[in-house]
Amino acid sequence: MAEMLTAKDMQELLQVDRSTIYRMAEAGQIPAIKVGRLWRFPADRVKEWLQAQVNGSTPSLQLTLSPPTDDDLASLLPLECVQLIQDTFAEALGLMLITTDMQVRPITRLSNPCGLFSAINQHTNALQKCIEGWQGLAATVELEPKFTRSHLGLLCARAFVRVGSELKGMVIVGGIAPDRWPPSQEEIEAIAATFEVSPEVLIPHLEEVYHLEQDRRAWVLSLLQRIADIISHIATERSVLVGKLKTIAQLTNL
Repeated sequence: MAEMLTAKDMQELLQVDRSTIYRMAEAGQIPAIKVGRLWRFPADRVKEWLQAQVNGSTPSLQLTLSPPTDDDLASLLPLECVQLIQDTFAEALGLMLITTDMQVRPITRLSNPCGLFSAINQHTNALQKCIEGWQGLAATVELEPKFTRSHLGLLCARAFVRVGSELKGMVIVGGIAPDRWPPSQEEIEAIAATFEVSPEVLIPHLEEVYHLEQDRRAWVLSLLQRIADIISHIATERSVLVGKLKTIAQLTNL
């Protein structure tokens, strides 16, 4: 059996924070396997991947860990704390949740993925395809959350995270079946083509999604904004604190 590394092992190996390890694993940037809610990293594949970075032979998996700037939402948040908050809401609502910046780069791990997503994700990087579909959520003019179709054919919505008057990120909810579900055979084939998997991968898991009545959906939208507001409050407080610390540092250097 192949040796498996933990997230802590990877953190020590790459000399980055653990939240970065989780984000890279979710995005398919490092060799990783998800076991339940835990990430494990095949040691032999990690060794090959590291060697590839040195040789520059696999640009699609290059390690890009540019330090966050003061404007990055990730730099303003205690990410493990936010992850716990997000996980709790996702489990309580029985829905998928993830937090991203305004470029739709995940800054948290995906919470409570539905069975259909997990099944596809075993064969391809499902999260990356979903991110491509979420790009439009950041560009929509409407500030209030509303449901739209994702690449999976399921409903998703976003609420903006603000720091002061600036939009810094989004909390995205998904995995919700639309009124007409399961999809037709033609729609199944289209979804499968989008994710570059066989329709047979989808079919056994089509009912492993979240079904909500209309009034429940409206409640989820209102609560989604409140979740985003909580994260906004944390980010704003941290931003103010960082500003004060910088001012103090400048004064002590005078």
